[in-house]
Parts: sequence; C-alpha cells; structure tokens
Amino acid sequence: MGRIIMHIDLDAFYASVEEREHSEYKGKPLIVGADPQEGRGRGVVATANYSAREFGVRSAMPISRAWKLCPQGIYVRPNFSLYVKTSHEIMSIVKKYSNKFEQISIDEIFLDVTDKVSDFEAAGKLAERIKKEILNKEKVTCSIGIGPNKLIAKLASDYKKPYGLTIVGFDDVKRFIDPLPVRKLIGIGPKTEDVLKGMKIETVEQLSKVEVKSLIDIFGVFGYRMHEMSLGIDESEVTEEGEIKSIGRETTFEEDVGTPEIVFAAIDELVDGFHEEIITSNIQFKTVSIKIRFENFETHTRAKTFEFHTSDKEIVRDTAKELVQSFLNIGRRVRLIGVRVSGLKFGEKQKTLREV
Repeated sequence: MGRIIMHIDLDAFYASVEEREHSEYKGKPLIVGADPQEGRGRGVVATANYSAREFGVRSAMPISRAWKLCPQGIYVRPNFSLYVKTSHEIMSIVKKYSNKFEQISIDEIFLDVTDKVSDFEAAGKLAERIKKEILNKEKVTCSIGIGPNKLIAKLASDYKKPYGLTIVGFDDVKRFIDPLPVRKLIGIGPKTEDVLKGMKIETVEQLSKVEVKSLIDIFGVFGYRMHEMSLGIDESEVTEEGEIKSIGRETTFEEDVGTPEIVFAAIDELVDGFHEEIITSNIQFKTVSIKIRFENFETHTRAKTFEFHTSDKEIVRDTAKELVQSFLNIGRRVRLIGVRVSGLKFGEKQKTLREV
C-alpha cells in the first residue's frame, strides 16, 4: 500500500484567533496586519478573515491597497504571542495522532498516517476527529486534505475552506488535479502564471502535456518540478520531528514591489511573527539570514554570524535590513522576502550587543 498523508491547515489562523478573543469581530471583515493609517500605511496584511477576502483582501498585500478595497474593515495589529501559544496547543493535540509529524509553519502541519489507518476512508474519519478536537478545545477551525503524497494533501486542504475535508485517493489524483488552475501548484505565482498563459497553459492538465525540456528551457530547474507536480508526483517525506535547526518566515508579495519601505515593513512583520516563538521556547540564535527573490525569479541569500548567541529582536530586524539593503538599489522589483535565524541554543541566558 502507498502512503496516506494528511495536511492540516488552520483557517485564516490569526484572524480566527482574534475572532475567538473578540466576539464583536465575528461576521465583519477583519484584517490583521499593519496600521493602514487611512490608506497611507506602508506595512502588509498578515492575514484576513473570509469576510474580508470577499472584498479582495489577501495576505502579503500592501496595507494601503487593503484599505482601498475594504475601508470599512476592522484593522488590528498582530498579537503574535497569542498566536504562538494557540499554535503550540494545537500542535500538542495533533502530535498524538501520528509519530510522523511535520510542522511547516505556525498554522500548517503534515501527518503521515499510513501506519495509523487501513485506508483513505479510515483516514477521513480520523481527520474528522482531529477537526472536532481542535474546534472544541481551541475554538478555531481547520481544513484537512488527505492524499497519497504531500503535494496532493496540501492541494486538497485548500479545496474546501473553511472547515473542509477533501480526500484524494490513489486512483483519483489526475481527476482531482487536472482541472485545477496552474496557480494552485506550489511555487507558481502571478508572474509564472502570466508566462504560462502566454503559452496557452491555464490548467494543470494542459501543463502536464508540455514537454519537460520546454519547461526547463523557460523556467530552469523549477520547470522539472512543475512537470512533476502536473503529474501529481511528490516523493518528499513527512519529516519526523527532531531538533530545530532554524526558525524563520518568508512571504510572497501579492504583487511585486519596488519600494524599499514595503520590503522593510514586511521584514518587521516576519520577525514579529517568529520572534515570539524564540522567546516562548527560550531559544537564542547566532546567525541571521535573508532570502530575496526578484520578479524574474532570481533568488539570493545572505547571512551574518555573530560571535555570541542572543534572542534580541532588534538584532534580527536590523541585521536583516542591512543584509537586504544592497539588493534594493538596483531597480528590480521584489517578489519574495524571507528572514531566518540559525545556530540555535536552547535554555541559556541571552546576550545583546551591549553586553559584548
């Protein structure tokens, strides 16, 4: 028997937690992110609830654009310590259902339940138990996708939202993915979608019929991955939980940005997002790294390592901005930005630059 993989995606997680804490937000468009300053703000949207999404508001969108689309929305600054605490509680619930558990972000988890269930029908029943337990104990919803690999499970979890369950069996993969827009495949954003549309490719089925060499000629090594995804192929394993090597976040802007202030604001949001995890887990780091991807998919990374360990948030922010600065003076628009810390130590007293 092949694998049975489950992908659990917490629905509009930050917004869901805010609605749990503030009943007056329910049923209203809610945007979590920077202060819009009546359309003048330079930050980005961290997440939006489903009511706000009906107005076109999306994660990583400039907050100024969100304000134009939905000025009547409720705008709140993120409460990352609360989100991290809730995430930890949910992870504790989910871990007991499989010993092959991979948390890929604050609100996404893969489980390999091959050894826990007899077939996909049993996996569906297990998923319903997980959904209900998370809702009953933490008062937030999740959507779950089940498939024969991580790719299909992740696509399935996004198929019915919120509080959905989609099961794609071994024999159903092509029938499930063929009609999907190519944009649904991991790593295909607006620019790649536009190139594919120019090639008369809009669905996964159409993509699957393109010679792999043609895709590699146009998209480089990612072309080969696109070909595999179009066939529903993904051999990657659910990585069992082990020692954390690094902590970080990255975001792909809804539209490529050319303003350094927006990139810096995104860095602030990313660092806020994972710094609470550093503090609550009593972790110190020694290396700060950034990842930047331009509109043409050219990607660079830079890192800086200190002589000491610390958990100082300002060190992460300042170093990340310093590392990214040289890439922002060359007139190209930015598609993705990421910040990560590594060289971790656990449970020791931190140092700051002022103590060294």
